[in-house]
Amino acid sequence: MITRTTPRPSLFSSLADQLNPKHPLYLLAGKIDWRRFEEAFSPLYSATNGRPAKPIRLMCGLLILKHVRNLSDESVVEQWSENAYYQYFCGMSEFTPSYPCNASELVHFRKRIGEKGLELILSESIRVNRESDKRDHHGTTFIDSTVQEKNVTFPTDAKLLKKIVRQVLSIVKSLGLPLRQSYTFVLKKIYRDQRFRNHPKNRGKALKADKRLRTIAGRLVRELRRNLKDNHAYDSLLDLFERVLSQKRNSPGKIYSLHEPEVQYISKGKEHKKYEFGNKVSIIRSATGIILGARSFRNEYDGHTIEESLRQVERITGEKIKTLAGDRGYRGKKEVDGTQILIPDVPNRKDSYYTRRKKHKLFCKRAGIEPTIGHLKSDFRLGRNFYKGVFGDAANLLLAAAAYNFKRAMRLLLLLFEDIYKRLFPFNFYQVATF
Repeated sequence: MITRTTPRPSLFSSLADQLNPKHPLYLLAGKIDWRRFEEAFSPLYSATNGRPAKPIRLMCGLLILKHVRNLSDESVVEQWSENAYYQYFCGMSEFTPSYPCNASELVHFRKRIGEKGLELILSESIRVNRESDKRDHHGTTFIDSTVQEKNVTFPTDAKLLKKIVRQVLSIVKSLGLPLRQSYTFVLKKIYRDQRFRNHPKNRGKALKADKRLRTIAGRLVRELRRNLKDNHAYDSLLDLFERVLSQKRNSPGKIYSLHEPEVQYISKGKEHKKYEFGNKVSIIRSATGIILGARSFRNEYDGHTIEESLRQVERITGEKIKTLAGDRGYRGKKEVDGTQILIPDVPNRKDSYYTRRKKHKLFCKRAGIEPTIGHLKSDFRLGRNFYKGVFGDAANLLLAAAAYNFKRAMRLLLLLFEDIYKRLFPFNFYQVATF
C-alpha cells in the first residue's frame, strides 16, 4: 500500500497552501514590496472615469515575469492562465484558468507608468538584492556601454523606397484619391532588375533600377501631397518620405526605418557585426553583481554618458558611487560629482608593486560586466527591442535590468532557504517535499 507523504490539498485551500514554498517565484513574491507600486501608480488612475482597472500588482507582476522568462506580451498572458506560480506571484489566491487581461493592456500600462515607474521597478529589484546580500554595493562599480538593436531590417535605399511606394499606394486606395499612374508593371520590372546586384554583370542594371525607383517614389509622393490639399493628417508622414528621398549616402541624420525614424547607426568595431541599428545604452554594475543603473541614450560618446548614468543611480538608490571603473572609451574625466573615474592606462613608474597589482585586479574584475551584458541580451530581451519609439528604448532596457536583478535575487533566496532548511532538517532535506 502506497502512503502519501503530504496531504492532498482540499478544494478550498489557497494557492499559498498548494504550491511548493521552495520555488524561486514563491520566495520572490514574498520579498517584493508590492504596496510600493500600488502607492506610486494609484494616482495615475481615475476613480470616476472609465471601467475598473486591473490590479496594479497583476500588471507589475506580468511585466516582471515577461522579462524574467524572456516572453512576449502574448506569451506571458497565455502562460499565466496555465501556471499557478505565475498567478501566485501576481497576487492571486485561487487558480484562474482564464487570461488575466488582453496583451495590449501591458502596452497601455507601460505608457501609463512611464519611465519613472519603470525606474521604480528597477529600484525595487535593487532593494530586494540588498536585503539578501548585506555587502557594500556602491563602493566599487563598473560601467560599460552596448547597443540595443531595434526590431528593424538591415536598411538599404532600395528597401526604403519600396516601402514608400507601397505606403503611398495604400493611402491612395484607402482614401479613394485619383492617381495618374500606379506603375504596377513598371515596378515589377524594376524589382527584377534590382536582384543579384552583387554580380558584376548586374551591377549597372541594378543602379539604374534604383535611380528609376527613386524617381517614381518622388512622383507618387508629390502627387499625393497635391491631392490631399487641405487634409493635413498625413503631413508628418509625407515629410518623412521626402527626407528619405532627399538623403544621400553620407547625409547627416539619415533615416534608416520608416516606422522607427529615431534609429541610430552605430559602429562598435566588432569584426562579426560591423554596424548595428538601434540606440546606445549604458550599464552600471556593482562589484557584487547587481545592476545599479541602466540608462538609454542615442549615440553619444561613452565619456559623455557618465554624468547622466551616475545621476540615475543616485536617483534610484539614494546613494552615491565611490569608484567607477570603465574601459578606455570613457577617457576624459577623472572625477564626476565626487565619484572617482578609473580607466586602464599606461602604468606609472612611481606606483608601487602593490598599487599596480591592485589596479590590474580591478580592471580584470571590470571585464565581468561583459558577460552581464551578454545575459541581458540573450536571456532578458535586450538583444532585440520590440518596443516602439524613444520611450520603448528606455522601457526595454529598464525592464531587462530589473529582470536580471530579480533573477539574481531568486538564486540568493533559494540558497538561503536551502541553508536554513538543511539546518532544521539535516538528514531528510531532499526526501521531504514541503514543511
